Amino acid sequence: MQRTNLKKLLRTVEALADFGPELTADRDFRQTAHAMLAAVIEAAGAREAVLFSFGERPSLLTSVDAQGFALLPDPALIPLLPRHVHTLTAATGPVLLNSSTYDIFLSSNGNVAPELFKCICPLKVRGKLAGLIVLGRRDGNAAYEDDALDAIQLLSHFVALAIQNHSLSQTLAQRVSENLRLLASLHGFYDNALEAFAAAIDVKHVNIHGHSLRVGRYAQAIGEAMGMDPSNVASLRSAGYLHDIGKVAVDKRLFGKTTSLNPEEFREMADHTVVGHQIVSNVQFPWPQIPEIVRWHHERGDGTGYPDGLHAQEMSQEVRIVALADTFDAMTSERPYRESLPLGRALQELIRLTPQKYDAEAMQALLIQIRRDAVGSNRFPILEGSAVNLSPTDVDQLAATLQHRVSQGKAYLI
Repeated sequence: MQRTNLKKLLRTVEALADFGPELTADRDFRQTAHAMLAAVIEAAGAREAVLFSFGERPSLLTSVDAQGFALLPDPALIPLLPRHVHTLTAATGPVLLNSSTYDIFLSSNGNVAPELFKCICPLKVRGKLAGLIVLGRRDGNAAYEDDALDAIQLLSHFVALAIQNHSLSQTLAQRVSENLRLLASLHGFYDNALEAFAAAIDVKHVNIHGHSLRVGRYAQAIGEAMGMDPSNVASLRSAGYLHDIGKVAVDKRLFGKTTSLNPEEFREMADHTVVGHQIVSNVQFPWPQIPEIVRWHHERGDGTGYPDGLHAQEMSQEVRIVALADTFDAMTSERPYRESLPLGRALQELIRLTPQKYDAEAMQALLIQIRRDAVGSNRFPILEGSAVNLSPTDVDQLAATLQHRVSQGKAYLI
């Protein structure tokens, strides 16, 4: 008997060890849910199981993954009355079901019969119902013993966190996408609407309000100096406004941190590119380049960027332009962990990193616009107020340095 219990304990420990990689894997949540439910089945010695998520409006259990049941709708749905929600929330662990308890915890008004289930374990996060693990029969219709129930309860804490995090991210992305869809339908007010959205994106930032608006303005100016057609210029401006939209899902405390991010914090921050891509991919913009720009604006020409480690030839010109505009504003804006760089020094640093990391044509176009600001020929200056503290001669010298770097100092006979 002790050997049997030890084996079951080891199975539970192995399942817990597997949960960390499952929770952090970069893949579709259904795959993660399937792996987690398989671990629960193994630890509990069950033949059948379903993992439900819980939604409040209306109160509804929706299956995320099911294994072992021969005939089960996909998705399986169980609407809940307030009394069901109350009893599930009040439960302190796994509950064995019988004919007298089905109606206490579950409704029979869905597309699946509660009588199929033998055991339930409510999934709760901070006292709120997030979902439900449901177990069906075991081999030989054996009952679930205490050690199996203990294993389910131990694993349920991790499954609850995974369900809750997925629900939060889905809700957030859905809300942002719905807002963007509304904005996208107002064709005549596109710029004003997206400008307002850009301002909202930057609310979390400390001391850098207006970052997204400036990136949009810089990207537009670079595109104009490169002679792009108006549609592409509009695409750059809009992509600049929305490039950081994924940061709505990043913990606000990271934006005010005065020291370097640790690896876990950096990963959370870096994930804003992927989250942003998921959000804008659900919106039908007039400009198809926006999703790729949002995903890849932190890529670098030498492959050292993220999230996909692309090289220059794998990125569109528009992506490279917004990447430069984003970095230029980051350098010339104050951050909680450093002061802003003077304009001349920021340009020198960008030139030093061109063409290895940044696009040479885009960099040249940025210098053209800054020179126009310096001589006062820009109808709409790209830099605010007295930010241009360089003379036209200074900008010409920077342009000569850029040309020298791009040509690697080689002289050409004409």
